[in-house]
Amino acid sequence: MASYSLSIVLRLIVLVSIFFSDHTFAINNRTTTTHHHHHHSRHDNTTTTIHNNNRLVQQDYIALQAWKRVIYSDPFNFTSNWHGSDVCTYTGIYCAPYQNDTTITLVAGIDLNHGDIAGFLPEELGLLTGLALLHLNSNRFCGILPQTLSNLSLLYELDISNNRFVGPFPHVVLSLPSLHFLDIRFNEFEGPLPPQLFEKPLDAIFVNNNRFTSVIPQNLGSSTASVVVFANNRLGGCLPPSIANFANTLEELLLINTSITGCLPVELGFLYKLRLLDVSYNRIVGPIPYSLVGLARLETLNLGHNEMSGVVPEGVCVLPNLVNFTFSYNFFCEEEGVCGNLTSKGAVFDDRRNCVPGKPLQRSEKACKAVDQRVDCFDHGCGGKSINGSTFSNANTSHHIP
Repeated sequence: MASYSLSIVLRLIVLVSIFFSDHTFAINNRTTTTHHHHHHSRHDNTTTTIHNNNRLVQQDYIALQAWKRVIYSDPFNFTSNWHGSDVCTYTGIYCAPYQNDTTITLVAGIDLNHGDIAGFLPEELGLLTGLALLHLNSNRFCGILPQTLSNLSLLYELDISNNRFVGPFPHVVLSLPSLHFLDIRFNEFEGPLPPQLFEKPLDAIFVNNNRFTSVIPQNLGSSTASVVVFANNRLGGCLPPSIANFANTLEELLLINTSITGCLPVELGFLYKLRLLDVSYNRIVGPIPYSLVGLARLETLNLGHNEMSGVVPEGVCVLPNLVNFTFSYNFFCEEEGVCGNLTSKGAVFDDRRNCVPGKPLQRSEKACKAVDQRVDCFDHGCGGKSINGSTFSNANTSHHIP
């Protein structure tokens, strides 16, 4: 616990130094200009600054006391010492020097992870204008996110995963100018994902295990994220060709059980930084795009539980960093070269329940004959009928995310 708290403090120091140095530069420029033109008002400006600083300290206290009043269960007593005006001594609260006056400190980080706390988020949280980190995962917070969170202009990381939040996608997060890390997984959010989400300069997007529906937005590739996890939602549609625009950033893409249809786009082969690709438990058809042979950094590839067919190309199997390749529960009819025994190159693989002649644990001859191995991906479209009308994805079943 002590080492985890230390890591939070170190991250805050880095974030605060970045944010506050930028703001201080702007403030210093304004102060210099003001001094040059309005020397006689120095005393008035100093008095106003002191008043504003005291107001900000008071706002932190008001916000946290308002929050404590709407916490109904706190089995590990995280908030038992949330009393008194020195909010920097509260459990889970981390403070940092204020940008305008380093003699005072404001709340810069909140970490209540794994507190099992029940309650909701009050409007007063919008008063925490110095907040850079808000970590609330693994609690029982419920309701919707207050719109006043839009006041948190310095918020860099927001983690509200594994709670009981409801409603449509929380659009308030789209108004946070400094946000780079968004984790809202394991809640009860529903409806479509807004395209604006992928226009924000986010480093990580975790929206898995909610109730999102509609389709994957066509501007998916506009994002700059290195990690994107959509798993266990009911988004549907195809992976858009715009995914190629992820090439300079994307390292992990997890789309497990998201009702994806159609073929995998050849543009996946442009994602040269990709280390993990998991599209298992969907309704993807057609062959493995040969363009994947260009993914030299790929370590884990999971195509299992789809309706893909054709040949498993050796070029994919011999990727230099591939250590885990799953293509079970599809309709592949041939494994080229080393693909038939990837253990010989030290990789873990699973090829069960396909249509490869002579291999054990394959589908029945009758099931394999019913499959057309010549899927035309240009003709197929996104909403095409699945093989034999079957559906391997179950919207009511969550699948493990590595």
